[in-house]
Amino acid sequence: MQSRRLVLISRRFWPLVGGAERAMAGLAQEFQKMGHQVRVVTAKWESHWPAELVHREIPVTRLANPKTRGWGTYRYISGLKRWLGNHRLDYDAVLVSMLKHDAYAAIGTLGRFEKPVVVRAEGAGSTGDCSWHRTARFGTRIKNVCKTASAMVAPSRRVEEELLESGFDSSKVHYVPNGVELVDFKSDGAAAARFALADAHPILKVEPGEPLVVYTGRLDIQKGLLDLVDAWKWVAKAFPRGRLWLVGEGPDGQVIWDRIRESNQTCEVVMPGSFDEVTDVLAAADAFVLPSYQEGMSLSLLEAMAAEVPVVATDIPGNRALIGDHRGRMCRVKDPEDLARAILDTIQKSDQAHRMAKSARQYVEENYSLSRMAQKHLELIERQLSPSQGRSVPLEQSDRNSVDSNPEKGL
Repeated sequence: MQSRRLVLISRRFWPLVGGAERAMAGLAQEFQKMGHQVRVVTAKWESHWPAELVHREIPVTRLANPKTRGWGTYRYISGLKRWLGNHRLDYDAVLVSMLKHDAYAAIGTLGRFEKPVVVRAEGAGSTGDCSWHRTARFGTRIKNVCKTASAMVAPSRRVEEELLESGFDSSKVHYVPNGVELVDFKSDGAAAARFALADAHPILKVEPGEPLVVYTGRLDIQKGLLDLVDAWKWVAKAFPRGRLWLVGEGPDGQVIWDRIRESNQTCEVVMPGSFDEVTDVLAAADAFVLPSYQEGMSLSLLEAMAAEVPVVATDIPGNRALIGDHRGRMCRVKDPEDLARAILDTIQKSDQAHRMAKSARQYVEENYSLSRMAQKHLELIERQLSPSQGRSVPLEQSDRNSVDSNPEKGL
């Protein structure tokens, strides 16, 4: 495969860190490792942020995005269209995160230049792109433009089904799940990670031998974080000096903090903000918890499984597809007491929890390595650059089989 010049577009990007943003950052790094030229184009959410920077050796361009609702989106779309048009000779193809304003701008601008635009759908259910199309202003118009993209990536079977139910062309929709980097952790990693984190952030100090449970991701009440705060009251009765870290940023941070304060848990439940890398956070943890109401395929859950951290998650299709019957514990949705029981079982039955964690790690190694999934994205992009450019060229049947071997196919 020849070296390509690729632009990755994600309106939210570092230092705004969520699952979709981390997925695009991971793909950018893998593409570059494979010898391709990569640039990320994103929004400039704060006026003092630099317009150009290098993040993890990837050049990043930030476009104006005033905070005024409506006006900010208009300025960003206008700037993105202008940038793509002015630089159209500098890249071969574009990969866009989410079927929203970014995709609308990219497809509308590059269609006349016959530049391939591949779009990645994100989220599922009420938090997914297809739901957004039904409720957002101009959502229908944006959806209709997105249907003309060169190809669409569905990171889960649930998202794939939603795209097809929304009328997207099945020949353009390709299931390619998220991938995560596989990091090898040392046997003494937990103690070392806790020490390093506490040294850098005193608020993160955890007493030796006390349990630490973490959540990493977007601070959104749809992630079930209010339920998690309520559940921690039961956990704290058994482990008064245990700690819960809610790592990330998002629109509901203040609402969640208010619940923590109202329940008098400001010492036990810590919100340290977002981390560019969650490797140390996961290495320090005794358990990872994801109490979401809906998920497509959670990158945070995959990362925890890859880190061999025992996981607890709500019993929803996206989570069950990853955890199955023996790779972690599941609990009922919107049930803080059941969530607390699952967390306590994980902490108290540590031998069983670690056997599950080893199984989860092996499962991720076999099915969700970042390098493998980045290669699948590149193969899809390369097919749009073939002589039959102008229509979506499907993955070869052999490639489909290699991806479809994942048990999530049944969803």
